[in-house]
Amino acid sequence: MSVLLLGSGGQLGTALTASRPEGVTLVARDYPEIDLGDAAAIEALVAAVSPKLIFNAAAYTAVDKAETETELALRINGEGVGALARAAEKAGARLIHVSTDYVFDGTKGHPYLPSDPPSPKSAYGKSKLAGEKAALAACRDCLVVRTAWLYHEGGANFVKTMLRLMASRPEVRVVCDQVGTPTYAGSLAQALWTLAQGGHRGILHFTDSGVASWYDFACAIQEEALALGLLEKAVPVVPIATSDYPLPAPRPVFGVLDKSETWALLGKPAPHWRTTLRLMLKRIKNG
Repeated sequence: MSVLLLGSGGQLGTALTASRPEGVTLVARDYPEIDLGDAAAIEALVAAVSPKLIFNAAAYTAVDKAETETELALRINGEGVGALARAAEKAGARLIHVSTDYVFDGTKGHPYLPSDPPSPKSAYGKSKLAGEKAALAACRDCLVVRTAWLYHEGGANFVKTMLRLMASRPEVRVVCDQVGTPTYAGSLAQALWTLAQGGHRGILHFTDSGVASWYDFACAIQEEALALGLLEKAVPVVPIATSDYPLPAPRPVFGVLDKSETWALLGKPAPHWRTTLRLMLKRIKNG
């Protein structure tokens, strides 16, 4: 089966490449080789590859910069996804597009269902919602999968930032009043390959199991890293409020996604986030 992967150099793209099943011919592209904001180039690429399946793991992900680069974020995350969906429809390809918990405002207080009405607060979230709508409108065989708090041993992410800060500072201060689910990109990649084999369309959610605040996540990173010898000593992890660490883009206070429908399709729940965190840290240790 011929599969086109956009965003191959990112965390999810790396994990999708590493976990591709046997019998898959994977054509992987990343920026600047291909620009999701260039509709003509996207259409030409899809026509040339003629894939049966397209994974879109490419996106504008600079959440705070999107507040001032609103048009660029919308061009890539919204209009670009629409162009990709139209090209997929023309080629008769199945499209699996990855989205985010940022399409919700985070005020619900319990896990968001795929059917819950989106209400993004940030420019980034609005651009991702525009992409969801464009993909579903333009491609009949389209699946949107929302995820959250993604990390991987390859690439920049919260886990690697915490490891660096814990090794170089006398203490770290971490927001404690934002709650979500840390998700290992390897978990998501395996789920996407499995979902690709089915015919489900519309919107699904996937993260690892469990919930945590960023503070909880940071404490777990330090504990697991110390146990593996990735850190020499513990430093205080100080919980702070979101208001103590203001950023340009508002974050969902509660971004937990309901995955029950996805887990039923997969035949099992995702592993707990602490289990996959340990796995990722072991892979960092082993190089």
